[in-house]
Amino acid sequence: MSYPALATRTAVVTGAASGMGEATARLLGAAGAHVALLARRTERLDALAAEIGAAGGRALAVTADITDQASVDAAVKAVHDAFGPVDLVVNNAGVMLPNPVADGRIDEWTRMIDTNLTGALRIVRAFAADLTEAAAEGRPADLVNVSSIASHVAFPDYAVYGATKAALTQLSTALRTEFGPRDVRVSAIEPGLTDTELGGHIDNPVLREQLGGMFAAIPALTSEDIADLISYTVTRPRHVNLRHLVALPTRQA
Repeated sequence: MSYPALATRTAVVTGAASGMGEATARLLGAAGAHVALLARRTERLDALAAEIGAAGGRALAVTADITDQASVDAAVKAVHDAFGPVDLVVNNAGVMLPNPVADGRIDEWTRMIDTNLTGALRIVRAFAADLTEAAAEGRPADLVNVSSIASHVAFPDYAVYGATKAALTQLSTALRTEFGPRDVRVSAIEPGLTDTELGGHIDNPVLREQLGGMFAAIPALTSEDIADLISYTVTRPRHVNLRHLVALPTRQA
């Protein structure tokens, strides 16, 4: 679909180096939005920014680690210096590291909580004033949190990942009570099986094989499917908040 309304927007996309974040940034840039690309992999960001620029868009590559406050602060300054205030934030960065809870993988728990929840909160804190300012000026203002169906569907050995995504969906619900009265929309997107790099982080061979089996059995969503859904969500009339969207492959539904 085409989204001409995006041409007036200034966006931040976290986790923009791959997967849903990359696809979302590419679509936003193609539609004419100014897009700040935040992630840790500098080379991937630079390549994406160059691609968007070559196609006539405007993108800024910002190397940032959302689990580190100083890194987030530096990223905010870079975005504001280049583009000024933003009116669209896509909290997409995330990591999925499943293992049985009995394995006691505190390293994985910490990484998922710091990225999927605390990192998202850092980004909300960083750009909340921008969003409320845009809304006060009568412009669309959107915070999109990319969660997962694991927030409400239990998968064995994915307990901590699911807990972080449930927290992110609940955070979105709570934030609507704070931001909604100021005309800032908050949306939670919950994809099902989607073809991204997330599965590549799994170090448990049994779980990795199980996930591979799901991809073999079910035609998965693509990152572009989710990018399109996000773009549709944020281009509704500003009085319409699509609050909670669940997107599943047809055979998983």
